[in-house]
Amino acid sequence: MMNRFRTILLFSVLLAVTVVMLFCLSMVERNLDRRIEENHLRFTGKIDNAPPLVSFTTVALGSFRGLIADILWLRAGRLQEKGNYYEMAQLARWITDLQPTFSGATAYLAWNMAYNISVMCTDFADRWRWVREGVRLIRDRALNYNPEDPVLYKDLAWIFQHKMGNYLDDAHQYYKVQLAMAMSEVLGKTTDFSEWAKAPATAKAFMQVYGNDRKLRDAAQKAGYLDEPALYRAFVENKAKLPEAFTAALRDPALAEKIDIAFRTRLLMERFKLDARIIHQLNTKFGTLDWRLPEAQAIYWARMGMEKAPGKKDISCERIASQALYEAFRSGRLLMADEKDFSTAQMAPNLELADAVKRNFEDAYNNNDKESTFFSVKINFLKEAIVMLFRYGKYKKAEEYFRELCRIDGTTKLHFRTMESFVMDRFTEEVRDASVKKAGELVAGLIWRSLYFLAYGEQDAAESNERLARFVYASYMKSTGRGQETRMGLPPYNDIKKNVTESCLKFFPPAMSRNLKLRIQEEKLEKSRETPKQ
Repeated sequence: MMNRFRTILLFSVLLAVTVVMLFCLSMVERNLDRRIEENHLRFTGKIDNAPPLVSFTTVALGSFRGLIADILWLRAGRLQEKGNYYEMAQLARWITDLQPTFSGATAYLAWNMAYNISVMCTDFADRWRWVREGVRLIRDRALNYNPEDPVLYKDLAWIFQHKMGNYLDDAHQYYKVQLAMAMSEVLGKTTDFSEWAKAPATAKAFMQVYGNDRKLRDAAQKAGYLDEPALYRAFVENKAKLPEAFTAALRDPALAEKIDIAFRTRLLMERFKLDARIIHQLNTKFGTLDWRLPEAQAIYWARMGMEKAPGKKDISCERIASQALYEAFRSGRLLMADEKDFSTAQMAPNLELADAVKRNFEDAYNNNDKESTFFSVKINFLKEAIVMLFRYGKYKKAEEYFRELCRIDGTTKLHFRTMESFVMDRFTEEVRDASVKKAGELVAGLIWRSLYFLAYGEQDAAESNERLARFVYASYMKSTGRGQETRMGLPPYNDIKKNVTESCLKFFPPAMSRNLKLRIQEEKLEKSRETPKQ
């Protein structure tokens, strides 16, 4: 009897302990769920935006997904050691699909392809293939599963800003040209995205706007396209151009332009996952960005990371956005890109972004307890911007920045009375201790830039660089203290300019050479008209 009582008592105690433990576990689980929801933490439960195959594997395999992913990781490591990179790309996609919310793994795989594997290829086309594969792994796959993960946005922006936009990889010119060519096909000559922001960006939205347009439907059918998907496929296959048969049958240029914009807007989202509405917002906020270049896309993805982060703030994304905006100011405008000769790609500063960069540094200074580092960064930016604005003939803006620099930097105010004296001093410092070879190269380089901008019809920039070339030449000749006849002096300025001009006419692309020759002839004719007759 006593044994039976002890058994019942022990059973009751164990049951009570179990109930208490289950209750405690339930409370802990509720608390964890609440914190996950409050802090936007992710877990391997329901996955949004996943394709059917991924949804099936997450449910069917359950916890075994991690084990399979580990095996694939080991396989990927062995393949990389053996140099079998192409199978690695497929394994990276499988790992991402098996563990779609494990963003750290995807970020590493993308970085590994864009950086480690790419540099093992000697051919630039192969390198670009791996850099692009790294971008696609994050942009086209991982962000579908983790649309609110700032880590992925940060790593994606970094590939654009650092790998493509920087100069550390000797294939950087090739990357820029390939990206520019791909973007140009979709963008055409568009710089104003105000109409794109209003256009329907999906097939469903397009049908809601134009589905009942009989004129459009009749023209498409007359041209041999039974429905809107067929017309859109023809547009894509025709390298983002409406078929001539369709535009001829439509006979409405205004409507054709609207259709063209709608199709380009959709293609921009499908190929590059770029939303035209957000592009328009960024252009409005900062100034017209050149979306063919990697800096603009780095800004886009970094800003998206900031928007998606808890509290809409992420310091890593903010830093990349700031760096990319600064680099876009310095060289964020594409002047020329030749797919057949990528080495001829030429970028120029995007001076329209100057105020946005300055505001960005001011915001960083004010938002970080007025830390002195950000104040110093702003002063350095103003000094660089003044010289750059002067070189490109933006004298009014350079003067505005010089006055602001004098207001906040006592040293500048003490030593320089005019903006021009400040700019000339910067060049004088470079010339002061230069060898005759370096001085000659600096003068020739400024003349070359002057002729380059002249060929593109940018008269202010051409004149400003010519003016600086003459100043540098005169400063060096004066600093030698000997004059032109000595061995240390430079050849006559006109001889240097003649040699540089002949070189430009010879080595510039044919279209640029023709433009330059025409501009030079126009200048000579203008000067002959201004010269009074004796």
